[in-house]
Amino acid sequence: MLIVFWLSVFFVIYSYAIYPFILKLLVIGKKQNNVFYDENELPLVSVIIAAYNEESVIVEKLDSVLQSSYPDDKLEILIGSDASSDKTIPLVKEMSQKFPLIRCFDFSERRGKPSVVNDLVSHSKGEILILTDANVIFSSGTIINLIRHFKNQSIGLVDTHMVNRGLKKEGISYQEKAYISREVQIKHMESLIWGTMMGPFGGCYAVRRGDYSDVPPHSLVDDFYINMKVLEKGKKAVNELESVVFEDVSNSMRDEFRRKVRISAGNFQNLGRFRQLLWPPWSGTGFAFLSHKVLRWFGPLFLILAMVSNIYLAKHCVFYSFTLAGQLLLMFGIPFFDWILKKINIHLSVVRLAVHFYAMNLALLVGLFKYLKGIRTGVWKPTPRNQ
Repeated sequence: MLIVFWLSVFFVIYSYAIYPFILKLLVIGKKQNNVFYDENELPLVSVIIAAYNEESVIVEKLDSVLQSSYPDDKLEILIGSDASSDKTIPLVKEMSQKFPLIRCFDFSERRGKPSVVNDLVSHSKGEILILTDANVIFSSGTIINLIRHFKNQSIGLVDTHMVNRGLKKEGISYQEKAYISREVQIKHMESLIWGTMMGPFGGCYAVRRGDYSDVPPHSLVDDFYINMKVLEKGKKAVNELESVVFEDVSNSMRDEFRRKVRISAGNFQNLGRFRQLLWPPWSGTGFAFLSHKVLRWFGPLFLILAMVSNIYLAKHCVFYSFTLAGQLLLMFGIPFFDWILKKINIHLSVVRLAVHFYAMNLALLVGLFKYLKGIRTGVWKPTPRNQ
């Protein structure tokens, strides 16, 4: 039980703290790709948007793409409605009459984002594909800063830098922002060291047409699948911090929990599909995949093992009585304390961060059970917009 306890504790700490520290050492002296397209040789770009009931954001989204500094004659926008029941399609058609580079596809059957994206890609003409969500708003330099890296033929995928909007102190948006910012840093270091960024920000990233792979039916995390297929082909996946996009960060614990459950189930889907990339573990892909993703996905099981083994050890050693008390305090005491504070409108970020950590690990565990039970559809309800 002693070995089980300390290994479980180590794996949790390793994924969240030790691995990022190792990256900070390895990244010293590493430089970003500097093989860029000249302005007179820019490729044709297809912006791919799968939309479901996005009337509240679709006009702002299209305006942000149209106002990009990328040349209009090198750009096309394809929007596919996944059987929307609101005004998404009428709004898009109205804009397409003013801007011919917008192409609209109204699919009558609700199939889920991956199937819509696959269809849109088959209708696109661009050498480079930008896959983006309707609620992710572009800056003027988003496209050009993404696309310039594809001059380097070793690069197959480039990620954007998502900046959060709509932060509220009373919810979990600040904790989500902290988590996302840390993830951006980790992925940036992975891309600089090995070119093996572990998954893009799913709301907006670019992939070379020749490196795009159709996403299988019933897939729940399509962006990670596409990313890993790029790495499987021996190409690099990197991110570009100057390619800025904006998104409202989630503020509702309930909505974010539901989203994380879906992502967790999709993560285990992809683990089954790409488990061969864990070997050899000393390669950039294998090391990053294991350290950044796989150990973190199994984090809930490590937390459970640490608790169970700690209960046994506490019966035989006073020291482990204190570690058990600490675990119980973190897992149950702090969430209860946070609940009391919220009742009197007090919001402590440190306390909320601990609650967020355990809630997201619970979502990982629920997602694992959902995966083991079997995934029968790739359709899901999007997180509410403009929270």
